[in-house]
Amino acid sequence: MRGDSIVVEPHHQRAASGVHELITDRPERPGGRLVVSVAGESGAGKSEIAEALAERFEEEGYRTTILQQDDYFVHPPRSNDRVRREDIGWVGPSEVRLDLMEEHLELFRARACLTKPLVRYLEDRIDRVNVDLSPFDIAIVEGTYVTLLKHVDVRVFIARDYHASRAHREKRRRHASELDPFIDQVLAVEHGIIAPHRMLADLIINEDYSVSRAEPRPDPHVGEEGKS
Repeated sequence: MRGDSIVVEPHHQRAASGVHELITDRPERPGGRLVVSVAGESGAGKSEIAEALAERFEEEGYRTTILQQDDYFVHPPRSNDRVRREDIGWVGPSEVRLDLMEEHLELFRARACLTKPLVRYLEDRIDRVNVDLSPFDIAIVEGTYVTLLKHVDVRVFIARDYHASRAHREKRRRHASELDPFIDQVLAVEHGIIAPHRMLADLIINEDYSVSRAEPRPDPHVGEEGKS
């Protein structure tokens, strides 16, 4: 998203290094391609960690692109804020064109070109840009709800809630209204939606920015034998 500010700090780099170390399944060039999602609550450091992770992959010689969920919102930022204030029930995955993100990840797999949205924050508008994905080996997709995307190989979840990330949001804020009481309501709603997404993740970035593998998810079919 144009007009956004990203400052990669040492703790973001430490988290990215931990994720990078645990992703052992690198794409085999020229055929394979890898998609990594980085999800978490507002201010958790998604954009910064995605940027640092891309740098780690590029140091290995992999060309990496980042797709930001912020570019895929139905409405541009300030317009979206107005819609939320009219109806807080608007807050959630329906705010985002996850279907378009899925389509673009499929095009990434196919080494194709695409026309993607580009949010211009200050102008409160969404432009369109042409992107050639054919040179890239790895795509990192980052955003609040990207754990829900299907075309992902490794799902990373940042386990920092909006209370823990408040200082980071204050540092990165683009407009004074982002820290008004209504925004705290929005973040509380988002927390209720996002917290269960941790169960879908492969890797967890903990509150201290260490990284661990997620606990194995139980197989819902285990134990069904013998049921009458």
